[in-house]
Amino acid sequence: MGNLEEILRQYTGIPPGIQSKIFLTIGSFVFLYLLRFVVLRFIYKSHVSIRARYKWKKATVYITTVLFFIIAGRVWLEGVSNIMTYMGLLSAGLAVALKQPIENIVGWWFILWKKPFEVGDRIQIGEHRGDIIDQQLLMFSLMEIGNWVDAEQSTGRVIHIPNGKVFQTTVANYHHGFPYIWNELPIMITFESDWRKAYDILSNIIVKHSASVSSKATDAMKQAAEKYLIFYQKLTPIVYTSVKESGVVLTLRYLCEPRKRRETENNLWRHIMSEFEKNNDISLAYPTIRYYDNFTENNIAKGQKCENKEFHVQGIHGKIQERMRKNESLNKTQKTSRTLRNVK
Repeated sequence: MGNLEEILRQYTGIPPGIQSKIFLTIGSFVFLYLLRFVVLRFIYKSHVSIRARYKWKKATVYITTVLFFIIAGRVWLEGVSNIMTYMGLLSAGLAVALKQPIENIVGWWFILWKKPFEVGDRIQIGEHRGDIIDQQLLMFSLMEIGNWVDAEQSTGRVIHIPNGKVFQTTVANYHHGFPYIWNELPIMITFESDWRKAYDILSNIIVKHSASVSSKATDAMKQAAEKYLIFYQKLTPIVYTSVKESGVVLTLRYLCEPRKRRETENNLWRHIMSEFEKNNDISLAYPTIRYYDNFTENNIAKGQKCENKEFHVQGIHGKIQERMRKNESLNKTQKTSRTLRNVK
């Protein structure tokens, strides 16, 4: 060993003491890497779930990294016997030089400790929404949903967000606390439709589609109430009635799983359209324009005969043109009378 150190010293100029520290550092790195590899091979052979494999993979990375820095610190700082002193000196230097990375590391510890979200959760942080697919020391990754895609479906893009973002903006979790969300589906029908009949049809449909979810939500609510002040007096679906400019709006409000919003809306619309087709007195509303002729409507109110109460736009324009011609002839008559007066 001594001959090898002398040879390396001749070629590199590195003293033997520094060489020993380098060999110990490289050796500890290789040992920890092989140890992690063996542990992961054992975990993967046990046929655990993908989520468990991911957690073990991340946990071994964090543990081996911390152990390596501790060993390297003890090797290179022999004069510092107290490891806490070493960590204090290291953290003080890094805090001055690397503010943002340190903030992200603290955010990483906060995420591991308080668990505002975990891998697999659907969250919204600031303007970004998506499913957590990865957590790292400096950032976490989202599979984006929404944006230009309706009903919070995946866009296919991966968004990387610094961990320090959790201290700067609000984080909304779709799963923690209460694993269901309320969704609303507005149905607009015409004023001439039988809205009471439509209300009964929609009530029956939403109850059939939400029966299984309502029972599961009740159990989930009991669990959530043990940790959070969450309570709903009514978890069953309901239909609300309101009036808008174009018709009567019947809004279906129901519970669903966060990732099944579009699926539930699709199933409900298919069922609703099928039921409305069976009833001629129920029609979906859409934006329309109606013209009101004051002259004609007054005549109808006085009892005069009118074959049709609705007039085409062309007929209305004809009446307006006729009145304009009468006004022009009247103006000409007035001008003629004025001219005769001037002549006299």
